[in-house]
Amino acid sequence: MQVPVPPNTPRFATLMVATANVLNLAQPGRHFYDGQDPYSQHEFDRKVAWLGERFKALNADVLAVQEVWDELALRAAVARSGLQYGFVGVPGAENGPGQQGALGTPRVGIVTRLKVESVTSLTDFPAAAVVDVPGLGQHTRFERPPLLAILRLKHGQEVAVITAHLKSKRPKYLQDAEGHPLEDPDDPAVQALGSLRSLIMRAGEALALRLKVVELLHRTRLPLIVMGDLNDGPHSVTTQLIAATSQVAYDKGARDNALFSAWDVMGEAALRRDVAFSHIHQGYPEVLDQVLVSEEFVATSRSSIGDVRRVEVFNDHLFEGRDRSRSDHGFVRALLRLRLPEPAQQAVGERIGSGVIERWPSTTDPHETAAR
Repeated sequence: MQVPVPPNTPRFATLMVATANVLNLAQPGRHFYDGQDPYSQHEFDRKVAWLGERFKALNADVLAVQEVWDELALRAAVARSGLQYGFVGVPGAENGPGQQGALGTPRVGIVTRLKVESVTSLTDFPAAAVVDVPGLGQHTRFERPPLLAILRLKHGQEVAVITAHLKSKRPKYLQDAEGHPLEDPDDPAVQALGSLRSLIMRAGEALALRLKVVELLHRTRLPLIVMGDLNDGPHSVTTQLIAATSQVAYDKGARDNALFSAWDVMGEAALRRDVAFSHIHQGYPEVLDQVLVSEEFVATSRSSIGDVRRVEVFNDHLFEGRDRSRSDHGFVRALLRLRLPEPAQQAVGERIGSGVIERWPSTTDPHETAAR
């Protein structure tokens, strides 16, 4: 017996997203950083197996990854998860004919079940974001280009996803063309100047990313998710350069261009910020790995077409000691929802497309259906 569905009952597609800094994921035997040995085959197998287990636990529809040297290595980790993904890409770290993976610095990538409309690496800064760095001159490009992907859910809704890995806080010292130091890293004054260089570089990257966010959001209804290792906390100056969440308190119209931490707008209170750290630096927990969403995912916004259901951090391995076969970052996962268009009146359990649309008064979850 089919149960009539009350009118105006919202239906949602769920979208599971996650971000993972995979800590120098490279093929065995390949050099990636001076002073670090290449992975042996045994180390590589351990790392790929560990990541495969974590990817399986995340079970994300969209997985943003950072610190990938070789796309082949990421593909191996995804294969070990046993999950099916239609797209695995790390521009700049490909391993085809004449391609040796990433050079100089690791790249970011995306793994997804959704239909991919386009993938673009954001390499150069807009002129307005170019900054002068003491001793280095103009900083005009991302060190690790963010990745902009335009994805389409099964019901047709487009979603934009940016994967980012901003400049670290590690001091930036001057070097010659061969990589030899030009200043003394043990000098406290040089250390301070090196930290300032890194901060300016990260701020320039944040501003360049902010300008892209505004371009995507201004007077549009395109849902946007920015994920990755931002190398600073949610309320830091550089993160707020990207998000501009604080502007909303003074100007409600700023919501149109703002991003919101998924932690702050989630609808379930199962996890609190005091257990939400994603990195431990010198004994202090930090939230460096973030999921930021546009107002389309803020339930209280008049422009909302979805919400953030919950956010989780997978960080137990951070207490297991430092081991490069694992990651030194926790992985952050968010369950998002997007409202489905209203069809003609349906009955509970009626099939739409290839999946069952569950509607009130279902005894499971009253408003959700998988996006995948």
